[in-house]
Amino acid sequence: MLYESFIFTPPGGFTRGIEGPACDREGNLYAVNYQEQHTIGKVTPGGECSVFVTLAGGSIGNGIRFNSKGEMLIADYTNHNILKVDMDTRQISVLAHEENMNQPNDICITREDIVFASDPLWKEETGKLWRILPDGTVDLMEDGMGTTNGIEVSPDEKTLYVNESRQRKIWAYDLEAGKLSHKRLFYAFEDYQMDGMRCDQEGNLYVTRYDKGTVIILSPQGKPIREIYLSGKKCSNIAFGGPDGKTCYVTLADTGNIDCFYTEIPGRAYMLFKENTNF
Repeated sequence: MLYESFIFTPPGGFTRGIEGPACDREGNLYAVNYQEQHTIGKVTPGGECSVFVTLAGGSIGNGIRFNSKGEMLIADYTNHNILKVDMDTRQISVLAHEENMNQPNDICITREDIVFASDPLWKEETGKLWRILPDGTVDLMEDGMGTTNGIEVSPDEKTLYVNESRQRKIWAYDLEAGKLSHKRLFYAFEDYQMDGMRCDQEGNLYVTRYDKGTVIILSPQGKPIREIYLSGKKCSNIAFGGPDGKTCYVTLADTGNIDCFYTEIPGRAYMLFKENTNF
């Protein structure tokens, strides 16, 4: 059934730090902290889980994306890094490091491999927004924000969405050639927090409602379309995958597992795979 969630991986398989789901072009799903902290878990399309890599030096992952070369990028929030993983050799390297980051949290990526990273400081309920170029150059795009968390690029790559969890606001920016302008309020919630966000191919924004245990779908005009209820309450992030890009995977921190539901529209990430054979 469309838009009806079900349990995909067994509860308790991941730690409470489960985050950052992303699918490769073969349909395998990756999420952080499988069985224990510092790991990246791999889940096959059939639901079989294993440890893909273990991060060294105290690194703990959060958001995951794939670049146009097929490499996995990971926001390492403890060591202020964006890590890069060669999917064939499983060798881990540092794409970018920035000591002035609070904790790089969620990331999104453009066709040109420009990464944007949210950077919350939870204890002060503030945050930053960073841009990471393909050569590893790190630029601060905005400071003094609320607790920046979920982040996504629209399918036409003309808009960047960033949410502030504690303030319950989603902001939209005009995006052109990696530069941001015309910041405006896209949507504000009256209750509960937000975490991860991802777009489908038509530009609808799927937002995880942390503590409410739902995913809400917002139109490109910022109008609620529908809300999907999950098996747990603390939904941390979301990714599109499956054979046709119409499967949504949602990580749940309180139950340590991944839920699924099916949609009518493929995700933006699936579109990138179709456009680029390496993505």
